[in-house]
Amino acid sequence: MTVQPRVVIVHGVPMSALVAEAPEPRAVIVAIHGGGTTAIYFDCPGHPPSSFLRAAAAHGFTAVALDRPGYGSSAPYPEAVARPEQRVQLAYSAVDRILGERPRGAGVFLMGHSGGCELTVRMAAEDRAERGGDLLGIELAGTGRHYHPAARDMLKTATRERRPTGLRELLWHPTELYPPEVLGGATVYPGAPPYEDLMVSNWARQDFPALAPAVRVPVHFSIAEHEKVWQTDTSAMAEIESMFSSAPRFVVHHQPRAGHNISLGHTAADYHATVLGFAEECVVARESPDVEAG
Repeated sequence: MTVQPRVVIVHGVPMSALVAEAPEPRAVIVAIHGGGTTAIYFDCPGHPPSSFLRAAAAHGFTAVALDRPGYGSSAPYPEAVARPEQRVQLAYSAVDRILGERPRGAGVFLMGHSGGCELTVRMAAEDRAERGGDLLGIELAGTGRHYHPAARDMLKTATRERRPTGLRELLWHPTELYPPEVLGGATVYPGAPPYEDLMVSNWARQDFPALAPAVRVPVHFSIAEHEKVWQTDTSAMAEIESMFSSAPRFVVHHQPRAGHNISLGHTAADYHATVLGFAEECVVARESPDVEAG
């Protein structure tokens, strides 16, 4: 499967992405990366079997990995991405421009990782009537409601100018879970948009619990075995599930032998297969609304 870079202009802002197309897609999956990387997170350099984009296309989905607003081509336009509603509009419009008249199958499935979960949930919480009701479901990974104690203590000392000591251990350990070139920075993007500081500060305590109840599609929530940024115990997950009070389904997936960067490790293909399976369930439920997906 071929992955193609794309740049489209949305309201005067260039939005970049990586795209893998299926000829007659079951649906379109829009993947949104976290902080410190770009869309390349979903097409692991030098490791095609670990590429989510390639796996999605091979399973009959067209996949669009956006460079989140403020990253990639849109980085020089901070005023155009400062507000959440701007970012939601840019993301949806970029996908529409990229797809054009191409077939979209049953609809759109959203996938977010880490900091990308903020945009994913905002997109999902938007009034579905405005989107034609085409949203099928969402996948979230690398996020939560409460920080892991080690992460909480570390983030207290973080500033834009000074990364906290030990952050690499939270994000990239155990090191044996990742290919050497990934640990060497193959997917790292130097810099972050100005809005991200406030976004990170407000997400867990304010925005996540405020937005989750507005999500009215199935939710798949993945937890890496070695997640060290967020609390993932039973009580933490029960709280998160309760926030998605309008979602018809909430499914928790535990991914063995994976760390925070769940799509870049040696078990990435297993994780991606699970996500694609859930996306397929959402397609089937849309095509046969009287049959409840398992």
